[in-house]
Amino acid sequence: MTAREAQVASRRRIAGAEAWKLADAEYRRMLELIRTLGDGDWTRPTDCAAWDVRAMLGHLVGAVEGWARPIELIHQYRVGAKLLRSGEAGGHLPVDGANAVQVRDRADATTADLIARYERATPGALRWRRRLCWIPVSMQDDGGRFTMRELFEVILTRDTWMHRVDITRATGREMTLTPEHDGRIVADCVVDWAKKHGRPFSLVLGGPAGGRFDVGTGAPHVEIDAIEFVRALSGRGVREEILGTRVVF
Repeated sequence: MTAREAQVASRRRIAGAEAWKLADAEYRRMLELIRTLGDGDWTRPTDCAAWDVRAMLGHLVGAVEGWARPIELIHQYRVGAKLLRSGEAGGHLPVDGANAVQVRDRADATTADLIARYERATPGALRWRRRLCWIPVSMQDDGGRFTMRELFEVILTRDTWMHRVDITRATGREMTLTPEHDGRIVADCVVDWAKKHGRPFSLVLGGPAGGRFDVGTGAPHVEIDAIEFVRALSGRGVREEILGTRVVF
């Protein structure tokens, strides 16, 4: 292994105490963002084509309420399976059906009520994420296979973070970004991506959440904003895939 390879290979994946610190901080950053939104923001389209900002809020609240109350989570997936079979939910994965239920069940709530519910549910969501992360099961997604531990420690935080990107883009807000928090999430995405494709690369990510990442020699050099790079890994943006590889969000 060369010194340049070690730059990526030696980076630790997010796990354990760090995972919960990042998860708590990301829930708080999302809450701070949605509290700033006004009447003119809720109908703005997002990068998730089926959702405007209001629908995305319904999804976010439904997700934390599901993780905070397992019986609610079971309801979402049970009804979601019916919506998938009937064609009432887009997509093809069980999570697509659950997402549709989250949005549908909260369509009549006021935005003020949903914001309050988000704040109430996040502590419980964190508790149950910690309790359930030891389930010895893996699942498949468009971005690849993942374990329950990866889901609860990393992916759910990554998903919330990406929706924070979606909302700031849709509403013209400036996204709060720090190297310690957002940079750590971005770096973990890079390491996950590098492990999946296994090829050399030289990558410079711009902005407060960015950095330089290298593996191997003689690889193509890519410079891109950190947020745009991670959007690409999620299937958003003009580069739907980087080196033909996505990661799970």
